[in-house]
Amino acid sequence: MKTIIEPFRIKSVEPLRMTSVSEREALLKKANYNLFSLKSDDVLIDLLTDSGTSAMSTRQWAGIQMGDESYAGSPSFYRFEQALKELAPFKHIIPTHQGRAAEKILFSILADNKQDFIIPNNTHFDTTRANIEATGSQALDLVAKQGLDPQLDLPFKGDMDLMRLRDLLETKGEQVPIVMLTITNNSGGGQPVSMANIRQTKALCDEFNKPLFLDACRFAENAYFIKQREAGYQDKTPKEIVQEIFSYADGMTMSAKKDALVNMGGWLALNDDDLAMKARNVLILTEGFPTYGGLSGRDLEAMAVGLEEIVEEDYLNYRIGSTAYFGNALDRMGIPIVKPVGGHAVYIDARAMLPHIPPSQYPGQALAIEMYRLGGIRGCEIGTVMFGQQPDGSEKLAAMDLVRMAIPRRVYTQSHIDYCIECLAEVNANKNKLRGVDISWQPPMLRHFTCHFTPK
Repeated sequence: MKTIIEPFRIKSVEPLRMTSVSEREALLKKANYNLFSLKSDDVLIDLLTDSGTSAMSTRQWAGIQMGDESYAGSPSFYRFEQALKELAPFKHIIPTHQGRAAEKILFSILADNKQDFIIPNNTHFDTTRANIEATGSQALDLVAKQGLDPQLDLPFKGDMDLMRLRDLLETKGEQVPIVMLTITNNSGGGQPVSMANIRQTKALCDEFNKPLFLDACRFAENAYFIKQREAGYQDKTPKEIVQEIFSYADGMTMSAKKDALVNMGGWLALNDDDLAMKARNVLILTEGFPTYGGLSGRDLEAMAVGLEEIVEEDYLNYRIGSTAYFGNALDRMGIPIVKPVGGHAVYIDARAMLPHIPPSQYPGQALAIEMYRLGGIRGCEIGTVMFGQQPDGSEKLAAMDLVRMAIPRRVYTQSHIDYCIECLAEVNANKNKLRGVDISWQPPMLRHFTCHFTPK
């Protein structure tokens, strides 16, 4: 059978408020055409992010009732630690309230007031890049060249460019404290990294005595792509593949709000004793005691259960298959998307879809605005608005202008997605009428969250 059935039943529902086009036009104007500034009650289908927007399971809700709120040494922490070490047996597990807190701690102790560090990655995401640049260091993207071509249909477009990484380590190795890999590669269209590339990146790091860190927010989705697409892994379980992935890493940052199926949480995991000591010192100053790290005991319990559920094969088959259902439908309509479809989101190539809008007029933002105006669908621009602002205040065009439609886990049904497909068909039919936007106000960094737009 070809029908993808959700491997769960719905036990509780949340009403959606229906709005008209005229209402949404007024709401857009009030929000300065920045979709982050909309009230969520005014959004019909919210695909802004898959971070923290998942529906938790009955087991997770039951775990919340078991949460122990002791300040130090809570049994909830040890249950979380055990569940994580079952997948990723790092020596030191340091909980944080979310992924960007783990990034902040890691990069602050690595930089240590030095201004000339370079931290390479396949592609840094927005908060990762900002946390690196806030220390005065450089966030360098070294994704393989095929990852920059949205229409190229290859299985592992998130891979690191090993030749460019080698060149960096040979010429500027003293400036590189760690090497990172983001799995899956969010900014590059949710594309996975192959096990071979992870293994080869680790070998290169070992050759130059550099630790390899994973930004592992979607590690389970990446593992399932490896099972589907990489020779030698078809008969392995997702859990076994995850365990192998983490065996090649020296540390990780994690937003548990993605592949741990919770609404809040994260962690920093390390093998280095000295780094761990420094990280815990910063943690106590900014997040909390090392056995709660800014989280309640109930959050830790929910993460422990989520780490067990995320590697269930039935869930991952549904997750990857249902996202592909959405993306493939748009592709059949002639809407250019990043191929192949990623795990957590469908990415529209706005630059290709709207060639009459110059990249300097932010075609991704123009498309995202129209999706909300017409259908109440909130997506997220991932392009020059998000990545074009340079540390010195200048602007550089991004390699791609995409609109990400990130699908919350276990939240929307097929009818919700079919509605999005119908809406985008209408947007596509009238795409030549769309015009670009200007930025009328922006903060000095991470401008996409709060900047103001003016339509052309």
